[in-house]
This record gives sequence, C-alpha cells and structure tokens, in this order.
Amino acid sequence: MLDLKQLYQGFRDPDTIASFAEDIAKCARTLKEPINIMEVCGGHTHTIMKYGLLDLLPENIEFIHGPGCPVCVMPKERIDQAALLAQQENVILVTLGDMIRVPGSQGSLASFRAKGCDIRPIYDPLDTLKIARDNPDKTVVFFAIGFETSTPMTAVLLQLAEQEKLANLLFHINHVLVPPAIDAVMQDPKARVNAFIGPAHVSVISGAKIYRPAVEQYGTPVVVSGFEPVDVMESILRIVRQKAAGTARLEIQYSRAVSEEGNLAAQAKVNQFFQTRPQFRWRGLGPIPNSALELKPEYAHRDAELHFKDRLPVKEIDDHKACQCGDILRGLAKPKDCKVFGRGCNPETPLGSCMVSSEGACNAYYRYQGIDSKEPHHG
Repeated sequence: MLDLKQLYQGFRDPDTIASFAEDIAKCARTLKEPINIMEVCGGHTHTIMKYGLLDLLPENIEFIHGPGCPVCVMPKERIDQAALLAQQENVILVTLGDMIRVPGSQGSLASFRAKGCDIRPIYDPLDTLKIARDNPDKTVVFFAIGFETSTPMTAVLLQLAEQEKLANLLFHINHVLVPPAIDAVMQDPKARVNAFIGPAHVSVISGAKIYRPAVEQYGTPVVVSGFEPVDVMESILRIVRQKAAGTARLEIQYSRAVSEEGNLAAQAKVNQFFQTRPQFRWRGLGPIPNSALELKPEYAHRDAELHFKDRLPVKEIDDHKACQCGDILRGLAKPKDCKVFGRGCNPETPLGSCMVSSEGACNAYYRYQGIDSKEPHHG
C-alpha cells in the first residue's frame, strides 16, 4: 500500500530547495526586466507562504496571486441564490466544505443553517446520492462549485442520479474554467503578469494543452507545477531560464501527474453533461464570456436555476467597500494592502471570500505571516 509520506518524500528537502534558490539567483542576474509570476492556484500560494519561498528569491522575481480559488471567485448573488434555495420549503441544500462560510449579501450559508435551514456541507459529492435516497419527500439541491478539477465528480453524480431515477435531486451549477480567467487577467490594462505557474490538479484533468493559447497570445511562459516546495522552486527556475533566453514556452514540471492531453475519460464525461455558459460573473473579475459551464438542455429537468427561476435573485452585488478581494484576485493588490486585513476581516469573521477559503490568498497571509509582520524580504 502506498504510504502518504511517499507522495512528498524528497520534495521538501532543504538542500534541494537551497540548490534551486542558488540557481535561480544566478540566472536572475542576467534578466533584463523583473519577472512577475502569477500562481493561478491558491494551493501554490499556500506552499509559497508556508515554506517561506519568497525569502529565497531575488528582488527581481515577484509573485502575483491569481483567481484560482473556486470559493474566492464566487459572486455574492450566486451565494444569495443558494441561501434562497435553502429557505424553500422541503429543500435540502448540499455543497462542498469552504463554500458554507463565504459571505453573501445577506450572510453566509452557515448563518442560514444556524437559522434552521437544512444546509449540509460535504467533502465527497457522491454523498449527495445518499441524502437524496434517504429523503424522497424533499428536494435536494447540489450547489456545485469548482474548476476543471471537480467538474467530473459532478458529472458522475448527475449520471448516477439519472441511472437511479432520483427525481428529487437537482443541480445549481457554478463550475468555472481557468483559461478565460487568465485571459481576463491579461487583458486588464493594469496587468503586470509576465509568467504563470499553471495549476496542478486542474491540469491533471484538462491537460497542459489548455494553456498553450495563453503562451502564444501573450508571450508568457507557463510552467505547470506540483504543490511541494521543490516543485515550485524548480518551476520558478524553469521560468527564469525561459525569460533569460528570451523565450516563452509551455512546460510541465509536474510530469508525475500531468500530461499534455490530460484525463480524456474525465473530459468526455464532462462534455456529456455540460456545455459552455455564454457568460458568468466572477467575484473580483466581473463578467467573463464562456468562462463557466451549465447543464446541457437534455438535463434541464435537473437544473435548479430553471426549476426555481421565478424566485432566484439575479441582481449583481459587489463586495464590501472596504474589502480589496477583487483587486487581489486580479493581481493588482496584495492581502496586506487591504486596510481591513486581519482586523475587520479574519478567518473567523471574513468580509471577503479570499479570507474564507483554505486556498485564499488572504487566508494564506494571515495563517503564515499574521497581521503586523512586514512583507516577505527578497534575497
């Protein structure tokens, strides 16, 4: 049986990390301009902060935190829709972990649960099947979230619901896509990003190929990285070498899990049940065309948005004025630029979604740096 330690053995080795840091510093001295790397995935943000990788890098390499946290990019009106669904008579709302604590305009799903709504956080979407089976007199709504990583699980859940003819199981789909988010970041006139660390888990499903258009259109290196500190340091070195050579390529550092084509079976399952939504509003990024998924017309009978169409709020709602989560998700600000960071906003009483999620940038800064410490020293 595979031991958990085998998954990271050697990938947290201090000597290897130090060796990469030395090679990065040496190569970075030849750079003609600074490198601003966006790590799209919040998992990479936490690795960078937890292991103090910023302190190992020279001054001309900076990280810009991206919108790759599915909880963080969920706009308030979608959370309000979930809350309203939970308030309907004989409805059970089911959703994944962190989503229950993200604030909407009327409060979080956790606050509505405290008021008596039947809201159930789960960690395996297939647990929803048992809930639907055990409650045939209730309408069970799965509030589905996530990037390309988790969409296949929702597709399998839908397939099993169809096979079992569980008529009481509906879906509120909020699955979003990474490439359009990268486009939205790069098309912002204020964007400073000139290199990307590509998400790991997303790429296992979608394949590294989805980033090739960004490389070609924006001339930015993209290196798909694993989550361990050695993975990230090697990926940084690959980016620095590309920049020093004046090239822009797509590379797969995380080759032990990611391929060019990805998981074709999972992709086929997603394509069986979902189609691209014409437009979806992202928290912090605004409306992005073709950036999310929706159920295909033949599964309209499972669509909670259609079933409860006349009751769901659709008005767009912005974040609290004091919250800079939007700027952080666009890479235009750091968590500690926000005046309420760690004071009016913390993991226990979050004003914005970036502080809620375990993948959020504000959560990472708060957890590993605290409130009053200065920004990480480079070099």
